Amino acid sequence: MSKSYKIEKLNDFKINHFDPSFTNGMNEEECLKKLTENTEKINQIQKKLFAEKKEGVIFVFQAMDAAGKDGTIKAVFTCLPTHGVKESAFKTPSSTELNHDFLWRIHQEVPERGNIAIFNRSHYEDILIGKVHSLYHKLSLADRIDRDKIIKKRYQAICNFEEYLYDNSIRTVKFFLNLSKKEQALRFISRIEEQRKNWKFNPSDVKERAYWNDYQKAFEEVINETATDHCPWYIIPADHKWYMRYLVSEIVLKTLEDINPKYPDVDKGMLTSFEDYRKNLLSEIKD
Repeated sequence: MSKSYKIEKLNDFKINHFDPSFTNGMNEEECLKKLTENTEKINQIQKKLFAEKKEGVIFVFQAMDAAGKDGTIKAVFTCLPTHGVKESAFKTPSSTELNHDFLWRIHQEVPERGNIAIFNRSHYEDILIGKVHSLYHKLSLADRIDRDKIIKKRYQAICNFEEYLYDNSIRTVKFFLNLSKKEQALRFISRIEEQRKNWKFNPSDVKERAYWNDYQKAFEEVINETATDHCPWYIIPADHKWYMRYLVSEIVLKTLEDINPKYPDVDKGMLTSFEDYRKNLLSEIKD
């Protein structure tokens, strides 16, 4: 089923062809049950991934504000132990980060083989916001740089970067949580009206709604320029949180099953010595 949400060919994505409210005929109870089943399986496979240390995974989450990135990450990944799994949130770049190439801060968070990295926003943010607000025109760059070609070259740099990681046993799986403009408004209203959610409300998020169409075009272009067979995008309907979380868990599970990690075999020489170790430990206990 996840194949119907998968974009793996360049220039193959039209954002208006994907319904943010789609649930594939499933209800909330079904999805919560499947989510629980999937997270249990994810937990078991992650243990093998960590033990084997042959391949690492980056799960990238991109979306409009209030789409539910944090809640989805929590629902799908909190079943996993803290070792071998790390979430990185990429916020507004610091002055130090701006003085480096745009992938510098990203490369520092690339996981070791055997580990899982969760990118809450990512290197794509530098294109999305940069494109919508033309921020790249404000960068301090060498005079030889053609600023009109920066975005296009960043697409190429990202594809090369992700392919480089893939060739070094780190695969990248990218989620676009596809939220409707109406549902975003309802979630902002909820943050205003419900006291326990007041802390989530940020007036700047509402201001960004003025650029909704620009962001939709930017997401469409980004996905079309960077979707590849080995580093695909998945377009996740986000209007119903319960379906979104279930669907992400399906794709995470399928990704790990495709890796198919196994516990490492123990050296035969070590196996022959196990009995001696066992006897020695038993004798210590008896003493």
